[in-house]
Amino acid sequence: MIDMNRRSALALGLAATAATPLLTFASPALSKTKEYGKNDGEEIAPGVRLVKLGTFKSDIPAYKSIDMVDIVFQPGAVAPETMMDNDMLCYITAGEFTIKKPDREFKVKEGEMYACAKGKTDGATNTGNGVGIHTIGILIPA
Repeated sequence: MIDMNRRSALALGLAATAATPLLTFASPALSKTKEYGKNDGEEIAPGVRLVKLGTFKSDIPAYKSIDMVDIVFQPGAVAPETMMDNDMLCYITAGEFTIKKPDREFKVKEGEMYACAKGKTDGATNTGNGVGIHTIGILIPA
C-alpha cells in the first residue's frame, strides 16, 4: 500500500471536491423545442409558418443586428426555393429536412446547422414524421 501523509490526503480531497460539480453537471446540451400552434406566426407557404423571436444587436462589424425567427414546418411541408435577401445561419431545433441549393441537395436533422448566402436560392422540405423547426439568425447588414 502507498503511504500518504496528511498534506497529500488534503490535496487529493480538495481536488476531488473541486471536480465534483463539474462531473455532476456535465451533460450534453439538449435543445428545448418550443411548442407552436397551427396558427402561431405568419404563414409563408402551405404548412410553413414564420414566428418572430426578436432582434438583437450584433458585435460583428459587417452586421448591425440579427433577427431571430423560427420557421415551423408541418410534416411534409415545403418552403419553395427563394432568393435569400440576407446571409443567414439556420439551426434545426426539431425534425429532419432536405435542403435544396442551386448546386446541391443535402439532409439536415435536429442539432445540425447550415448557412444561407445573400443572393443565393434555398428551399427546404420537412422529411421527418413530426413538426420541424428551423431557428434562423438573419444577419442584417450595417
